Amino acid sequence: MRPPCELVVKYVLPTYRSLIAKELIETYKYPQVAAAKALGTTQAAISQYVYSKRGDKRIKLLESVPMIKSSAKKLAKGIANKEITSIQAMLEFCRVCMALRKHKVICKLHRELLTLPSICDLCPPRTEPRRNI
Repeated sequence: MRPPCELVVKYVLPTYRSLIAKELIETYKYPQVAAAKALGTTQAAISQYVYSKRGDKRIKLLESVPMIKSSAKKLAKGIANKEITSIQAMLEFCRVCMALRKHKVICKLHRELLTLPSICDLCPPRTEPRRNI
């Protein structure tokens, strides 16, 4: 049993963090330690992201979704300019996750990894995060 949320944690979140980390390091010249602190992870994890040893599984499918790249760039810019709080960053990721579910990207990933019935309704048709926290 592997619910869609497990796939998000195992594949989507590391890919998303990887894109943000690379953007912080390449565009905003963040050292790995500073990027790690900003993302709430370790320098070792950032190093693995940068050298594509973590967050790389199924990355091509996820990177093919323009929303993921643009959201990661937006978040990196907000972090670099100190314009975004950790709550806002989490909410942005939740929006990305909900959109990926809505547009069946998570379903495609789920089907790649598991045998699912042809009619699967695990992902609700309308998923939206709370607007105000």
